[in-house]
Amino acid sequence: MDEKNTVLEAMRKAGEPLNAGKIAELTGLDRKIVDKAMAELKKEGAIVSPVRCKWTPAN
Repeated sequence: MDEKNTVLEAMRKAGEPLNAGKIAELTGLDRKIVDKAMAELKKEGAIVSPVRCKWTPAN
């Protein structure tokens, strides 16, 4: 499983908006890897930000 899928799966399991630091903590991935994966997911429109600095999967 690649990093983007790992990040998305962590978001789905949490059931609430998360910031990159919390995702790194939950997945065990390095923060820089999480930031890179989230940047790609944002470009793809796969994640949205309902609250400032926190992200959740798009519907």
